[in-house]
Amino acid sequence: AMAGAAMAAVTAPQFPIMAGAGASGRDKRATAARLKTALGSESGAAAAGELRALLERVLAPAAGLGGGEAAAEALEWCRCLLSGGEPWDSFVQAVRAYDPATLCGLVWTANFVAYRCRTCGISPCMSLCAECFHQGEHAGHDYNMFRSQAGGACDCGDSNVMREAGFCKRHRIKSNSNVPCVPKDLLMMSELVLPQFIFSLIQHLREGYNEPALDLPSEKDLHKILQVLEPHVSFLEDLTKMGGAMRSVLTQVLTSQQFYKDLSSGVGENACAKKSHEKYLIALKGSGLAFPEDKIACGMQEQGAGTSTLPVQGLAGATATSGQGDSSDEEDQDGSQGVGKRKRVKLSSTTKDQSIMDVLKHKCFLEELLFWTIKYEFPQKMVTFLLNMLPDQDYKIAFTKTFVQHYAFIMKTLKKSHESDTMSNRIVHISVQLFSNEELARQVTEECQLLDIMVTVLLYMMESCLIKSELQDEENSLHVVVNCGEALLKNNTYWPLVSDFINILSHQSVAKKFLEDHGLLVTWMNFVSFFQGMNLNKRELNEHVEFESQTYYAAFAAELEACAQPMWGLLSHCKVRETQEYTRNVVRYCLEALQDWFDAINFVDEPAPNQVTFHLPLHRYFAMFLSKAVKCQELDLDTILPDQEMLMKLMIHPLQIQASLSEIHSNMWVRNGLQIKGQAMTYVQSHFCNSMIDPDIYLLQVCASRLDPDYFISSVFERFKVVDLLTMASQHQNTVLDSEHERSMLEGALTFLVLLLSLRLHLGMTDDEILRAEMVAQLCMNDRTHKNPNPKSGIIPGSLSFESVLSAVADFKAPVFEPGGSMQQGMYTPKAEVWDKEFDPVMVILRTVYRRDVQSAMDRYTAFLKQSGKFPGNPWPPYKKRTPLHPSYKGLIKLLHCKTLHIVLFTLLYKILMDHQNLSEHVLCMVLYLIELGLENSPEQESDEEESAGGQERCHDSWFPGSNLVSNMRHFINYVRVRVPETAPEVKREPPASTSSDGLASSQNSGTAQVFSLVAERRKKFQEIINRNTSEANQVVRPKTSMKWSAPGATPQLTTAILEVKESILSLLIKLHHKLSGKQNSYYPPWLDDVDVLIHPEIPRYSHGDGMTAVERILLKAAVQSRLNKRIIEEICRKVTPPVPPKKISSAEKKTLDKEERRQKARERQQKLLAEFASRQKSFMETAMDVESPDADIAMEVATSEQHVSEAIYDCVICGQSGPSTEERPTGLVVLLQASSVLGQCRNSTEPKKLPTTEEEQIYPWDTCAALHDVRLTTLQRYFKDSSCLQAVSIGWEGGVYVQTCGHTLHIDCHKSYMESLRNDQVLQGFSVDKGEFTCPLCRQFANSVLPCYPGNNVERSLWQSHSNKCMQELVQEVEDLQEQLGTFPVSISSETNLSKEMESVMKDIKSTTQKKYTDYSKSPGSPDNDFLFMYSVARTNLELELVHRGGNLCSGGASTAGKRSCLNQLFHVLAMHMRLYSIDSAYNPWRKLTQPMQDKNSEQEEFEQPEVPVLYRDVSSLLLIQILTMPQPLHKEHFTCIIKVLFTLLYTQGLAALSVKCSAEDRTAWKESGDLKKNTSSGEKSWEVLLGHVISELSKGKIYEEGETEELRVVLVNPDSVECYLQQFCLPFLRITSLLQHHLFGGDLPSCQEDEEFTVLASCLGLLPSFQSAHQFTSASCLDWPVPAFDMVSQWCSELVSFADKHPDQVKALLIQEPKWDLPRLLQLPENYNTIFQYYHRKTCTVCTKVPKDPAVCLVCGTFVCLKGLCCKQQSYCECVLHSQNCGAGTGIFLLINASVIIIIRGHRFCLWGSVYLDAHGEEDRDLRRGKPLYICKERYKVLEQQWVSHTFDHINKRWGPHYNGL
Repeated sequence: AMAGAAMAAVTAPQFPIMAGAGASGRDKRATAARLKTALGSESGAAAAGELRALLERVLAPAAGLGGGEAAAEALEWCRCLLSGGEPWDSFVQAVRAYDPATLCGLVWTANFVAYRCRTCGISPCMSLCAECFHQGEHAGHDYNMFRSQAGGACDCGDSNVMREAGFCKRHRIKSNSNVPCVPKDLLMMSELVLPQFIFSLIQHLREGYNEPALDLPSEKDLHKILQVLEPHVSFLEDLTKMGGAMRSVLTQVLTSQQFYKDLSSGVGENACAKKSHEKYLIALKGSGLAFPEDKIACGMQEQGAGTSTLPVQGLAGATATSGQGDSSDEEDQDGSQGVGKRKRVKLSSTTKDQSIMDVLKHKCFLEELLFWTIKYEFPQKMVTFLLNMLPDQDYKIAFTKTFVQHYAFIMKTLKKSHESDTMSNRIVHISVQLFSNEELARQVTEECQLLDIMVTVLLYMMESCLIKSELQDEENSLHVVVNCGEALLKNNTYWPLVSDFINILSHQSVAKKFLEDHGLLVTWMNFVSFFQGMNLNKRELNEHVEFESQTYYAAFAAELEACAQPMWGLLSHCKVRETQEYTRNVVRYCLEALQDWFDAINFVDEPAPNQVTFHLPLHRYFAMFLSKAVKCQELDLDTILPDQEMLMKLMIHPLQIQASLSEIHSNMWVRNGLQIKGQAMTYVQSHFCNSMIDPDIYLLQVCASRLDPDYFISSVFERFKVVDLLTMASQHQNTVLDSEHERSMLEGALTFLVLLLSLRLHLGMTDDEILRAEMVAQLCMNDRTHKNPNPKSGIIPGSLSFESVLSAVADFKAPVFEPGGSMQQGMYTPKAEVWDKEFDPVMVILRTVYRRDVQSAMDRYTAFLKQSGKFPGNPWPPYKKRTPLHPSYKGLIKLLHCKTLHIVLFTLLYKILMDHQNLSEHVLCMVLYLIELGLENSPEQESDEEESAGGQERCHDSWFPGSNLVSNMRHFINYVRVRVPETAPEVKREPPASTSSDGLASSQNSGTAQVFSLVAERRKKFQEIINRNTSEANQVVRPKTSMKWSAPGATPQLTTAILEVKESILSLLIKLHHKLSGKQNSYYPPWLDDVDVLIHPEIPRYSHGDGMTAVERILLKAAVQSRLNKRIIEEICRKVTPPVPPKKISSAEKKTLDKEERRQKARERQQKLLAEFASRQKSFMETAMDVESPDADIAMEVATSEQHVSEAIYDCVICGQSGPSTEERPTGLVVLLQASSVLGQCRNSTEPKKLPTTEEEQIYPWDTCAALHDVRLTTLQRYFKDSSCLQAVSIGWEGGVYVQTCGHTLHIDCHKSYMESLRNDQVLQGFSVDKGEFTCPLCRQFANSVLPCYPGNNVERSLWQSHSNKCMQELVQEVEDLQEQLGTFPVSISSETNLSKEMESVMKDIKSTTQKKYTDYSKSPGSPDNDFLFMYSVARTNLELELVHRGGNLCSGGASTAGKRSCLNQLFHVLAMHMRLYSIDSAYNPWRKLTQPMQDKNSEQEEFEQPEVPVLYRDVSSLLLIQILTMPQPLHKEHFTCIIKVLFTLLYTQGLAALSVKCSAEDRTAWKESGDLKKNTSSGEKSWEVLLGHVISELSKGKIYEEGETEELRVVLVNPDSVECYLQQFCLPFLRITSLLQHHLFGGDLPSCQEDEEFTVLASCLGLLPSFQSAHQFTSASCLDWPVPAFDMVSQWCSELVSFADKHPDQVKALLIQEPKWDLPRLLQLPENYNTIFQYYHRKTCTVCTKVPKDPAVCLVCGTFVCLKGLCCKQQSYCECVLHSQNCGAGTGIFLLINASVIIIIRGHRFCLWGSVYLDAHGEEDRDLRRGKPLYICKERYKVLEQQWVSHTFDHINKRWGPHYNGL
């Protein structure tokens, strides 16, 4: 009955209001609790019904879409129901208790920081969250931190993916032992509520989806729906985080077919459900998918293997349907080809492919949920939820199967997506989790045909962008290739699918299935052939191509990712003998595909001219599997090779690529634009070479080893178009090549042959040898950092062999440091023995992208030989012995021993000797290399050693008797018949006389050789091979193409001439030796002196050297190999060689000679200019570049040191004239003005502050210099008259203006026109001309103003000399008078001269350099006192900063480096001129107060007027500057000294007063008494005891000492020495500033001294010490020189304090005690390990916007944490970093970017990347933390950064500045 009543209550009409308007929380909880108990009792069924009704109402889609409140309401209900009325949190706790936590499974999204440990990982994709990583033990492992690109999940606890040793503490415990069983009633409600909740989610998704109409307004709608559903999905996500118990409930709900049937089939009375089911069917259809019941696809589904036509139709149909849904016109771009395009697609003839593509049937929630996730393009929240469930094993399997089932649909959605990048990342985020697990991958492969699905889906995907191939036979080609311009390839849209495929192929069990399945292999080869020949290049012969296509990168990426990587994956499983069968399968289907390809492009035997494609994946598959078969599987090569004809076809295209590379480098393709060079480079570039050029060369080596050598060699020269060049005649015609390209093409052909014959990468080298060779080649080109000594061989740095090989071949050079230079990284450089024995130029040539790298390697090699004294001159590339060939490839040696090659070598040697045109040293080098290779690899010793001389007559029809190089070398060739143009010199010669002086030739005719035509030779061989191969009639076709090539020899004006040669290869070599050495008979056989040479031919002296050494080495080897050769060499040497014929100079050569001469002259002219420039530069270097030259006193001192020169002479660096600076045409110094807060950062502790890396450590700016000065000024302004406060201190500790110069001068009018020209210059400069910025025209230093030079001598020499005898009183009076006469400023200000105008404008510049807040301190804005304060503070800032640059003291003396850059003298003149505009009221003139006892007339001062600042509170250094700057310039030395003496008395008194306040009452009494005793002695005024006593007694008159003793002030001053020491320290800062000032105003060096004597030395230098008495104990008081009786003055000064103390006793002491001792400014100290910073800051929330910043940064000056570029913290269009740089550094900011480990400098409106101060163990930076290796602080770099900050040289040293537009 109760249940019934409840039922009634629920269905009562007021309920909807309750559900809608929100039942109170209590009502909900009550209902939930009631339902739960009811469900537990026997009336469960009724309760269940009631629950269902309640949920339907709450969760109805209409309610959900009503907005946020409704959704929140629904979730609130669900929470209550799940927890059965309990509080939610306690329910969560209860469920968590049953969590068997074995797996971590934490899911993260892009940009999350995770770790990967290769030592612990089984799968390469393994990753750990930071927490599990730090909890595990990975010290010493090979791990790195990385920023996730696509998102991922933590694998901790999953033994399929990682070794258990790496699990963290939490996931190590094997579970299931102690986790109690879940009580039934705890999750009972969940099992009932969740199915409906998930169904409601699906209904929402169905409702919200509308098939996109014609365009894309739908995207917005999708986002709207997703936003509404956000809370629902988050709720599910929270459930998954409750642990295993809840996950298993969810799994059950998601995978149960029953629930799905009941709720979602759309049967039933609920209209809403019906409607949503219809929408679901529509969505399925719209996606081009069939619902099986609809039997849509021609009824083919259930048939068995249909006929082979069916699938093709089906396919066309399928694409058509998807086309309609697609509505974008991708499908119909080329409708015309559509049909033809489809025709050729061969899919395997079963129909299963069709169903893979088109059928989806959903049987449970999970499947439909995934369907919608895909449809909505993988919303992040859904992905995270689906992944969060993965720790549940049952779910994992079900989900993986569902994912595979939807694979085709994923592909279709991906293709249409507009956001394919994000979508790709999300797909991979999921698939990596599923497919990295071998067990799972195997299971899905077996049960769901994973491989079939993947291959088919890839095939279908590529089909949408096929075009007809134009390779070879454009009209009739049947081959189709992918079009690289399509978005699919351009944007790499295919990568998720390919990367999944590569991922599953990495599992052995899966790869085996693939390699065993013939059908799959056929399909796969079909797929690969789509890429065969893509991106075809046609050589432009006439016009430059209009539009350079950039598709080539897409093509290379596609071949690498879609073809090569799967290939490497498969190869990794073919390592042992048992896998032979797999290789046979692959090779078989690969050859079939190749044969089909040759047929399709109609290929016979000649490639079409002027075409090249770099993409031959089928060839490369074939090559790499062959290589594996021989290397690892011990297969016999000949059993898997095809017949000769096929080999001849196979070699053509790779050879074409090699020839084209040479053409491209010879600039024959320039009309195709830069992109073709890009292709040539990419082809050999590090990431591509082992999948591109290496297989190609290997395939050519295989072909060469099996084909006829003469055929192969002649093919090579024909492909390289240099056949016509290989004639003995001195002139020839080349019909296929311009003569300017001949030389480089010949070099290319020979170099290619050398590569082909000497590379052993796949012919017998072991992996370690390969790695070593690769590494040596890389290191020889340039020193390398650890991350890239060699990315080439596909071996990742970090593998064990990598480290050991690296340490074997290279030495580590720690990062060196040039101050002010570029940052160096830690580098590896080759060891000496590597240069000596292992440097292999051939490998270097193979691996260089740029030609200059080969040169760089040779230069380094040359340097090594010079340095080690092995060879002084210019060496030739050394010859390196090769690894022995694997027996299978022995045939390659035949190339070296074939007549064709020997004829070519003979011809070239002869041509070089005769100086024919278009030959080069490189050609000779390669020829000799080939000869040497032949001698090294001679087949077997000749049997008939002592051959009779008559033997040679047998073979008069040919050039050489046999094919062995060793014997052919000595064969003399007498006459050669050549075809030459009629104009050639050879024709005119008489036929030679019939008798021959040469004994070796018996009659004239016998030795005459035929004209030798490579082309004819090749035809002949080709015909032989073909006839051997085939007896069918198909050779009828052949001649057709041969016709093109018969032309070259047949141009009519050729005639035949007979050439007398009479040389053999040996004799040519010996003559070459003479020619190279420039001496007759330079060659002498070494064995005549030392027979041992023949027995041990390996002599080190031959291993390095130039061409002569190479010739000697070859002759020696020839002699060693055969006695006959030895004899002939000796014989040739015995005959005196006739001189080389003199060169006849042809007109062409004459031209080149003229050119040479002209060049020589130009060079000489240039030298002259350079010399002149160098001398200028030298003088500039001395002034600007910190060259310590003791003679240059001050940068400006261009004037000689003689006395009588009165005016300084300046050079203008723009117009080059020199002369004095005048008022009409003033000269100025190039200066940089910058605001600086460096001084304000000084602290009074010697310990530098650390950068906070925990919450406890914080930095407070209270103890900085700037803060304390600020406090002092505000305190003074509280109690004293404003105008006098503003002269009692200096400002500029923060935002002071620092002026520095490079030392160059220019006329100010020249500068103005220079600025104009900069303004009109459209080039983008790194600076802003409108702000007055420029670079110095001479040294290019950054500058922004010009400081006028004051006319006259810059240093008052004469005044310096005269020693005055005036007494102190007189001088004091003079100073006062001078201050009174304001008007007498030498340049009268009334007359506006150019000079005074300039001075005013520079003053404006100085003012505007810093921000307003740093100049305005007065209470009344704009008061002149402010300007006055600002001006003398500029002087103060510059003096203080120079002091800092000198290390804070003047002990080093001399005109330091800072002095050279200093322009204080000029600056003083400018400031003085402006200071004199302000008159000081004589009543207030501080000078009087310092020098005259005042009458007590103003004691009855009005009460309300604020008093002036007492003299004892004034800053003495400020007073000094005020005095100096208000005196008429130039200042007399004696007046200067006078001012100093007076001020020193004040300073000393201040010191005593401060001291008296600091000591205790007892001490005071004691001092007072001892002072009184000595008061009347003669030297009383010069004894500190007396004065201290006096001060104490004077100050005791007021309330000064009455305040309670403050503990922290107490100084124990017992002994006199400590007092003396205190006073000296108190006075030193003033003395230092004054000495610097004197040095700048009056010249003269600063004396250097020890630290402890600094006081005395400076005092005597300033003239405070009358005579330096070192005899008895020196005291600071002896420097005092009182202008009036001391005690009167002191009493007067103290009385001011006493009267102040009466009013404000609390402030007296604080103001007296100044803190004179500041430590030098320092940046914050950084921790040793970067991880400390990273872990604390990268998750830290910003204090301003309380979010975790995307780009966090931290200021290294004050430790503030800021958001870089964050819009969240933007204020008035300034982003936070820029704002902070203004507040903290007055425009200079130094920030460490947490996520990149890089430091960025902001200077005003510009910024630059400075580099990193954290390096890894190999001394390298890791910008953006890409490699994620542990990083450690580099102290030297940090020092340099700090140095640049303190010396304000960022602008000069760092080059790459850019504007930041306030956006940082």
